[in-house]
Amino acid sequence: MNLSTVSFRAYFTSLLSALAVLFVVSSCGGGDKGKVEDAATLYGSGSKTWVTDKQTDASGSKMKLDDAAKEAEFTFTATNFTASEGGQSQTGTYTFDQAAKTLTLTPQGGSTANTFKVEKLTSDKLSLSGTSGAMYVLKAK
Repeated sequence: MNLSTVSFRAYFTSLLSALAVLFVVSSCGGGDKGKVEDAATLYGSGSKTWVTDKQTDASGSKMKLDDAAKEAEFTFTATNFTASEGGQSQTGTYTFDQAAKTLTLTPQGGSTANTFKVEKLTSDKLSLSGTSGAMYVLKAK
């Protein structure tokens, strides 16, 4: 087989162009959207506090946060959580299923658990969707 310099150069240029496009698409496309890291990301090295960043309703419309929602905090340890809002707090336990992407909160003394779908969990963002379709986006404090 005899490859001329021109055809080899054209082939090589095409190959490099394809690789460049692949690199750009893979590095820029979507970032960490949908990324759900492990449970340790939720509670950090001992405990981690998350505060409300934004909230959307079931249709995806951004909801205006009232003062209590702006001050709401969720603190997680390896096995427990504390939710504080408007001067009141509730403690309880939680289970995090990374494979199913769910977070279930069970208040202390309560028989009803609240399960959320974890849309994103990184070291600085936690996005949860409720059964109604509302989305809660929290940021690490």
